[in-house]
Amino acid sequence: MPFEDELGEALRRTGEGFTSEGRDLVDAGERRGQRMVARRRAAMTAGSVLALALIGTAGAYTSGLLGTGGGGGGDGGGVNVASSQAPPAPPTPAPGVDRVGSGAVSADELTGVFKQLLPQGELSNIEARGTGDERGPMVTGVFDDGDGKGRIGFGLSRVDPKGEMAEDMVKCPSKVTLKYDSCSSEKLADGSRLMLFKGYEYPDRRVDTKCWRATVVTPQGFLVDAQEWNAAEEKGAPESRPTPPLTLAQLKALVTSPLWHPALKDLPAAGQAPQREPARTGMKAVDILEAMLSKDGIPIVHRDEDGSDLGYLVLDEGKGKSLVSLQIQPDSAKHPGMWTELFTSAETLPDGTKFLTRKQPGEKGGAGVVWWSAEALLPNGTRVIVSAFNSESQSSAATRKEPALTLARMKELATSSRWASEYGQ
Repeated sequence: MPFEDELGEALRRTGEGFTSEGRDLVDAGERRGQRMVARRRAAMTAGSVLALALIGTAGAYTSGLLGTGGGGGGDGGGVNVASSQAPPAPPTPAPGVDRVGSGAVSADELTGVFKQLLPQGELSNIEARGTGDERGPMVTGVFDDGDGKGRIGFGLSRVDPKGEMAEDMVKCPSKVTLKYDSCSSEKLADGSRLMLFKGYEYPDRRVDTKCWRATVVTPQGFLVDAQEWNAAEEKGAPESRPTPPLTLAQLKALVTSPLWHPALKDLPAAGQAPQREPARTGMKAVDILEAMLSKDGIPIVHRDEDGSDLGYLVLDEGKGKSLVSLQIQPDSAKHPGMWTELFTSAETLPDGTKFLTRKQPGEKGGAGVVWWSAEALLPNGTRVIVSAFNSESQSSAATRKEPALTLARMKELATSSRWASEYGQ
């Protein structure tokens, strides 16, 4: 699925499909209902841009951004925000992203610029769109520098440079939710923000096909996202070389080139995107979780976070590693009571706190993974979610029969009186 199609489709489905069933909300994109899971958080599968979760954090997993490739939608093993294998109908335009320009820069002209920026080699099997295409400008093809074929491509768009989407596009995902080799995010001399990422086709690494990306957002709101594989197609093709054709330095030079500016200037400037709600004040979720588990006596072998509201700990008392997460979702000032309908069947405690517990299979591809959760809705509308897994991450295989925490202990954490002091109830 092409880059721009996935972006709009993923945003639309994330907004429409935000329910309590089948969501652990461990992905940053899901915790607001309007963020991508990338970076994702997902928001970000190794083989996709979006995680425009995106792209961190992850968090959402999507597939096939830069063209139809050879694998169709695939089953990335994560939150399936864009799974259709057939070319989708034109998606609802994504908030903050305008696509259609005057057509002043054609597909052939973009392809010519792309070839000019690539090192010595041959680009074949080219698919391209110009600035007048409603799906957005892009070029993808198979590049061969003499050391093996690798698919490579890019997409151009415009975003609100101060918006949440722009921030998420260049934010590295947590290694707890996504396994990858390296990721860096930096601010360049001209004020642009750049992310360089070395990962894999699938988050659970069911195959070793590599996917590398470079994403830049400029102060003008120009968004250039390029990615490449060490195979001739995005999914399903055998590896044809040890690594993708371009180094990260070459990918950086590709996305930051001013030669893209004529095409980007032909696209309408994006409108002002919704701003991220102010971060919760007080201790970070990861610190709260660690403090609450300090008396359990279970060694903590790893800790990570995704902002102030989402923290991860990996526990191991000698019986196998177990991922535990704490997510805090304050009520929205703009939409008070936004979580209420998720707790219609919940039990209510004397203080008015409502809670639910759930046991279900893991949904990120890890073999034998089970996922337990305890959720509480506090009287002030804040939602507290404690999740635990019998594996080191959601996409890795189970290391033990059950999570390190019992469901009863997780209920204690989610409904703890600690929240009264944290929120002044």
